[in-house]
Amino acid sequence: MCQACNDKIELLTREGADRRNFLRGGAALAAAPLAASALAGTAAAQDSQNTLEASEVQAWATKDTSGSFAPQMIKRRAAGPKDVVIEIMYASICHSDIHTAHGDWGMPSFPLVPGHEMVGRVIGVGAEVVKFREGDYAGVGCMVDSCGECENCRADREQNCLNGTTFTYNSEDKVSGGVTYGGYSKKIVVTEDFALRIPPGVDLAGFAPLLCAGITTFSPINHWDLKPGERFGVIGMGGLGHMAVKLAVAKGAEVVVFTTSEDKIADAKAFGAKEAYLWTDEAALAKNRASFDLMVSTVPVAYPMQQFMNLLKLDKTMVNVGALFPIEGAQGMLMGFGRQSLAGSMIGGIAETQAVIDFAAHHGIAADYEMISPDQIGEAFKKVVNKEARYRYVIDMTKA
Repeated sequence: MCQACNDKIELLTREGADRRNFLRGGAALAAAPLAASALAGTAAAQDSQNTLEASEVQAWATKDTSGSFAPQMIKRRAAGPKDVVIEIMYASICHSDIHTAHGDWGMPSFPLVPGHEMVGRVIGVGAEVVKFREGDYAGVGCMVDSCGECENCRADREQNCLNGTTFTYNSEDKVSGGVTYGGYSKKIVVTEDFALRIPPGVDLAGFAPLLCAGITTFSPINHWDLKPGERFGVIGMGGLGHMAVKLAVAKGAEVVVFTTSEDKIADAKAFGAKEAYLWTDEAALAKNRASFDLMVSTVPVAYPMQQFMNLLKLDKTMVNVGALFPIEGAQGMLMGFGRQSLAGSMIGGIAETQAVIDFAAHHGIAADYEMISPDQIGEAFKKVVNKEARYRYVIDMTKA
């Protein structure tokens, strides 16, 4: 970790300090947690072997676009030599889960088991696994595999795999066939390269949202190299936006929030934002014109963006991480006059995701959340759409 965590984050990459060689060298295990070593001898070996076998596990699935969920048994593959078996403890609800379940991005494969923000306990490891031991805590984010060989994978951009990333749910399962099932379930089997190390002593439920909301907002902060003292604008303060505020504040930036919810203004300041405004406040927009070094838009639907592009300094960038629909309202003449950029970003690679987990642990950052049980998933979906979440719903899979 860089000194005071205010410099540009250093990532372990395949080029240079290779992440996998680093792990095999034992550095990860030196910081690793909690080994569940109470079992011993033949009985322990037998129990471990059982956890590596193919199994049927309890999940919660939706069978149509209504957003209603019900228990569903799903199959998890036998663990291979490089696989880890994770007993899921907490899974959080991302707006992407809702878009997918509602068919906003095309009709998904039903039954659909969403969930790409999950944390749990490692209960089994393949013979060649070096990154985890039984009893460690691990997380799984938005993807569970990629080719590992293309230009983007070698650059630790597995989410942009040129041969097709395998996403955590509703994606072609290239190992077992069919489609992948996500974290609204009791267990997952994943190659160790796509499991993240969760440090001991953290709020496990509060760390689950880092696996998508955290990395989605951290990646632009990292890529556009937000520096201490720079002005950073956050548009929209839901699940993604509140993580953007916390992470940017920890980087030493001067954070300003624009929200449509008046009751979130006080929350933004409590999270460390210097200023917070309703985005209908024309006086505030005028006051902040041409003053930002970087902005991130976390709003999950399309909206006219030029009013916020106007707030950028010359040659600066606004990064859209929320609306995965056609962009509205950006005006070429105004963008050209200010030589401003409207960019897109989506999650991050495994190395960068591990970096945000470590950064959050170092700074004591976790998501604000409300715990729910699996039978409340459908109702939670409705509350997220109605902007009632504060700020992530986390499903307690241990109570299922």
